[in-house]
Amino acid sequence: MLRFMPVGDSMTIGSAGEHTWRYRMWQHLRATYGGPFKIVGPREALYDKATGSPDSHEYADPEFPRAHLAGWGEGWLHMAPMIRETVRAQRADVLLVSLGLIDLGFYTNAVQTADNVRVFVEEARSANPRVRMVLLPVIPNVRAESDAPFAAEVAAFNELLAKAVADLDEPRSPLLLASPPASYDITFDTYDGTHPNGSGEHKIAEGFAEAMHQAWDLGEPYTAAPA
Repeated sequence: MLRFMPVGDSMTIGSAGEHTWRYRMWQHLRATYGGPFKIVGPREALYDKATGSPDSHEYADPEFPRAHLAGWGEGWLHMAPMIRETVRAQRADVLLVSLGLIDLGFYTNAVQTADNVRVFVEEARSANPRVRMVLLPVIPNVRAESDAPFAAEVAAFNELLAKAVADLDEPRSPLLLASPPASYDITFDTYDGTHPNGSGEHKIAEGFAEAMHQAWDLGEPYTAAPA
């Protein structure tokens, strides 16, 4: 049994009424992964914009394993201290991680954020020395179009993230750097310049799925509508 745990910020937890890319990934794995698997994590809820709390279960399709470790407004800074115990408790084998935008926007610069990536990896491995991780670079959002210093921090962090993956990759606990599909466009694939709409959810899931298929021969190439 392979246990996948989505880890992320607002783009991963999603908000009331959405499917989330987690749902799209589950569809893909169910259709293409040739063995037993489970989606794990200590949380299940969506973010409710009306209450300002992660307490909604109003998924567009609630009939899927909704477990995750994601939070609205949370980043590498927040996840690094909790990932060891969470990996241990959830017995996670594969972490699908989409973090960084919140860190760079509100908490830490590119170098500090990259340092937290390294702490996160070390802590996850301390719980499971064979854990596998797929890391998604930060997708620049609408703020990057008008805030040049922020855009520069995003670009710098993504370079540092690639270096961290190269430095920390090891055979028994491999790291993958996913690539957001080249066609990802915040005008068409988000509803507000940051958070993915339906097409954006598919493209984020595709980034993770293609990385695992190409590097680990896990699953098959992603299709927008898995059987």
